[in-house]
Amino acid sequence: MLNIAICDDDSTQLGLLASYTTECIQSHAIGAVIHQFDHPDKLLSSCERQRYHIYILDIVMPMINGLEVGKAIRERDQEAIILYATYEPGYALQSFESSPINYLLKPIDKGQLCKTLLQAFSRLDKASDTSCTVKTAEGVRVLRFAEILIAEYSNHTVRYTLTDARVIVTSIIKGSFTDHIQGLLRDERFIRTHISYVLNMDYIEGFTKTRFTLHGGYEVPIVAKLYRTVRERYLEYLLTKEGS
Repeated sequence: MLNIAICDDDSTQLGLLASYTTECIQSHAIGAVIHQFDHPDKLLSSCERQRYHIYILDIVMPMINGLEVGKAIRERDQEAIILYATYEPGYALQSFESSPINYLLKPIDKGQLCKTLLQAFSRLDKASDTSCTVKTAEGVRVLRFAEILIAEYSNHTVRYTLTDARVIVTSIIKGSFTDHIQGLLRDERFIRTHISYVLNMDYIEGFTKTRFTLHGGYEVPIVAKLYRTVRERYLEYLLTKEGS
């Protein structure tokens, strides 16, 4: 089920955007829930607890404008779809800093809005297998598989080391580490080398019988009983990459 957040301080425009969006998802049988916000602070506060897949944002709003909201969203979620809907054409160039899917001018054309939403649904469908959502003390974060270097389990939390050296630590997870990393392990790039470690094979720079060395100098242990299986899997992956 997709979550769509609409934020506009004008109640009339907020209701209209919600109505047009509802009509679009119903006519195309899209499973989605629409969440309405009349103030950007309310939206950003909600983002700490809930992931939204699509954001429809006004730009001129009190306290913080839609461009700043878009930047804040993009810092949390590289995969979210941002769509601006505004009376102001002058912000179009600035808006691209948050990589919106479109910049629609009010009065909103219902057909154009729906066409953009359908593009967003298609993009999200393709991205669903290449990212994961995690809960942290700072709120919900979306991590692209391509930016994950290592996932390490410790004290009922998972520590994600990213390719840019950032570290994201989850809140205490429900269930096992195995359950938590199922999405990663369905992706051919990832391999489990230890009960507490998963790594991205795209960033391996070398290995011995006891550990892998990754880009950035990170080292990940290999359990002795898994060495042969892990080594064969990695060599097969290298051959597959060379042949593609």
